[in-house]
Formats: sequence, structure tokens, C-alpha cells
Amino acid sequence: MNTTKATRRTTLALGLALALGLGVTAQASAGAPRSVSGKPSDNITRIADFYGAYIDAVTDEGSGDLRDALRAHYLTPAFQKELNAWEEKEHADGVLRAQNVPLAWKVTDNGSTAARTEAVVTLTWSAGQTSTLVVDMTRGSHKILHIGAKGLGSK
Repeated sequence: MNTTKATRRTTLALGLALALGLGVTAQASAGAPRSVSGKPSDNITRIADFYGAYIDAVTDEGSGDLRDALRAHYLTPAFQKELNAWEEKEHADGVLRAQNVPLAWKVTDNGSTAARTEAVVTLTWSAGQTSTLVVDMTRGSHKILHIGAKGLGSK
């Protein structure tokens, strides 16, 4: 008998919620599903993947090993050395060119040559402030060989 009362109460509560439109409101406020796509052969996808994973790694506590592994995988050995020297001098993270971690990032294609792809990475910080970096990636090995205020073609 108690299970019948519980079932009736649950049914009544569900019916009341639907009659009041609570289920519809919750569903409508969720919005349309989002999707992200890419392909490993596309350098813009790779740069976006790197920045997404890197920002996650430096945001999450105790992820120093992951940060270093991402650098080893995505950066050329020569650029890793250059980045380490820059960081020693500037006392900041060379990939982000900052001491803090951004809240969001966006990667935009900025052109290609036969040898490399250039992308503009826009980092969004607190209070909606943004900064931009230019990232150059080799087309053959898919490795980042430069991060800076200007691309290699602008030097």
C-alpha cells in the first residue's frame, strides 16, 4: 500500500511539473548542443588542440608533467630551448606569454606557406581583456617553431 502512495505522489509531482512547464523551461534553457571538430592533418586544429590542452594542464593543480609532455610533443626541440631562455629572462610562461592563465582562447588561421602555417591565438583574460599571439607551425612535422607578437614572416 505504501508503494502505491509513493507511486501516486511521484506521478502527481511529475504531472504538476509538466503542467507548470518546468520540464520545458529546463530543456529550453539548456540551448542547442555544441560541437567541436578537427583533423590531425590540419595545423590550425593542432594549434587549437595544443592551446586547449596546455591551458587545462597549467590550470589543473599538479599537472606540471603534462605541461612538459605537451611541450615536448607539440614544440620543436630548438623552440623549446628558445622558450626556456625566454621564460628564465621574463619570469612568465612562454607559451602564454603571461604569468596568469587565460579564461578562454580562440585560434584563427593567418595564412600558410609551403613550409609553415601561421595562426593568431587570442587569449581572453579576466574583465574581458584580450591579448594576441602569433604561432607558427611546420607543415611537415606539425611542430610549433615560434610563438610571439609577430609571425616568422613579419620578422
